[in-house]
Amino acid sequence: MRVLLVEDDDGVADALVEALEAHGHRPRRVARGADALLRHRDFDLLLLDLGLPDTDGLEVLRKIRKVARTPVLVLTARGDERSIVRGLRLGADDYLVKPVRLGELLARMDAVLRRTARLGPADRLVRVADVEIDLEARRVTAAGREVTLTTKEFEVLAALACRAGTAVSRQQLMDEVWGDAYLAVSRSLDVHLAGLRAKLDRPGLLTTIRGFGYRLGD
Repeated sequence: MRVLLVEDDDGVADALVEALEAHGHRPRRVARGADALLRHRDFDLLLLDLGLPDTDGLEVLRKIRKVARTPVLVLTARGDERSIVRGLRLGADDYLVKPVRLGELLARMDAVLRRTARLGPADRLVRVADVEIDLEARRVTAAGREVTLTTKEFEVLAALACRAGTAVSRQQLMDEVWGDAYLAVSRSLDVHLAGLRAKLDRPGLLTTIRGFGYRLGD
C-alpha cells in the first residue's frame, strides 16, 4: 500500500515509516499540509496529523475532500470530542488518537482500504431523478441541460449528493462547506440553498427537515 504520512515530528515520522516498511507498505513522509494537498492523489491512503506547521490538518482534510476521495486516517494527539467529531464530519475515514499501538493502526488501515475499495468511478456521478451531479468534474445537469452554479452552491449540493436520500444537518453542511460550523454565518447556507432550488427548478428535490437540516432526493 502506498501511504502518505503527513507528520511534522521527525521522531514520530521516522518510527512510523520504519514500521510501515517492515510490514510491506510503501510510505512517503511529508511535514506540511501544503505538500499533502499537492501529492495526495499519488497514494492509496493518507495518515494525517492535525498539528501541522503551516495549516491545521482539518483544513487540509476539508480541501482534499472537495476534490478527491483518497482514504484519510487521522492520526493525531488531538483527542477532544470536537476535533474528533469535526474530523469525521469533514470526511476522515477513521480517527486515531496518539499514542496508538502499531497492530491497531495497521488493522485500521486495512479496514479503511477494504471499505473504500468498494467505491469506484461511478460513485463520483450521482443521479437523483433527472439531475446528474458529477463530483469530479464539478458539473451539474438537469434533464440534460447544464446548470451553472457558484462554487459554494456546488459544494452545498455535493455535500448533499454524497448522502443522497439521507438527512444532513445544517451544522454538518456548514462544517463541510465553510470549514467550521461555529464560524459560518447560518444565513449564508439559506441563501445558497435558495439559489440551488431556483436554478435546479425541481420542486421537492431538496427537502427541508424542520429543526434539523436537508435531504436531497427521497
